[in-house]
Amino acid sequence: MKILVTGGAGFIGSNFIRCVLGLENGCQIVNFDKLTYAGNLENLKDVAGNRRYFFVKGDICDPPLVEAAMRGCDVVVHFAAESHVDRSIYEPAPVIETNVTGTFVLLQVARTLGVKRFVHVSTDEVYGDMEPGAFADENSPLQPNSPYSASKASSDLLVRAYVRTFDFPAMITRSSNNYGPFQFPEKFLPLMITNALEDKPLPIYGDGRQQRDWLHVEDNCRGILAVLERGRVGEVYNIGGLDIEENIAIARSLLRVLGKPESLLSYVKDRPGHDRRYALRTSKMERDLGWRPSIRLEDGLKQTIDWYKNNRAWLEGVRQGDYRAYYQKYYENRDSSLSAISTSGPNTTSGEAQP
Repeated sequence: MKILVTGGAGFIGSNFIRCVLGLENGCQIVNFDKLTYAGNLENLKDVAGNRRYFFVKGDICDPPLVEAAMRGCDVVVHFAAESHVDRSIYEPAPVIETNVTGTFVLLQVARTLGVKRFVHVSTDEVYGDMEPGAFADENSPLQPNSPYSASKASSDLLVRAYVRTFDFPAMITRSSNNYGPFQFPEKFLPLMITNALEDKPLPIYGDGRQQRDWLHVEDNCRGILAVLERGRVGEVYNIGGLDIEENIAIARSLLRVLGKPESLLSYVKDRPGHDRRYALRTSKMERDLGWRPSIRLEDGLKQTIDWYKNNRAWLEGVRQGDYRAYYQKYYENRDSSLSAISTSGPNTTSGEAQP
């Protein structure tokens, strides 16, 4: 089997590629990635010489490049996305272009080429803010509250439409908050870890009581592979970690593991429209595909901390340039950035954020 993996140089995509190649099942991987700020071929340095692995640089919004990369592939696993909520708030246009238009291009090309299976990787954020104690199953309504989650919900609905209208062989996975090795440090957990390692303030949004369902990336990759191999066409599958914790509790836990003081916690102005709770029911994955998460949060957190401690060169490489400017703009100068957004009209540019 030959698999086209879009966004394979990113966090989850690179872990998925490593997972598949590690199975020694003869599968070939074509990694199609634009190599934006979060795409890093260093993530796959250890498999670069594998004869079953091929890299093609390209944009999923470019139909001819997509067709050239996809031709000869049996299946597609679609990870490529602009996935950071804050970036989607400050600059929505690239998020909509990549996540919606890019998915449309992939669907069109895959249908033309007769791809046998198509797994669209989505997020629990499409379900929106959950009530205290509530969980979303695959039939819960889509109620996205950020440009990012709205773009993912839109792409999910495109996939659904192609299944229904064109009998297209697609499935959707919706996973909870992933963590683990090779995660770009703008995301919550690696940001907390890397700042703590350097005795820098840990920026906590609002009161830090936002609840997230934490899923180790290796468990997610096993789940996606199970859907690829055994999932039913047209179905949605929730992949959750079954470990729901508040952000502030996670930050305090990693400080304890690292032996750092809680005085490093620094509360900053909350994200606009910040959802308070995400939580998934995963009984469908358990019942239909025999999948359950296997890495407990306590163990996974320690493993992830150790990985960042032992991979400082990788960390410094990804924190150059664009990331440093982004961090200064939206964490160190957060209040002024948010004020610029709130005072900008729908057709103006504030200088801090482009609508």
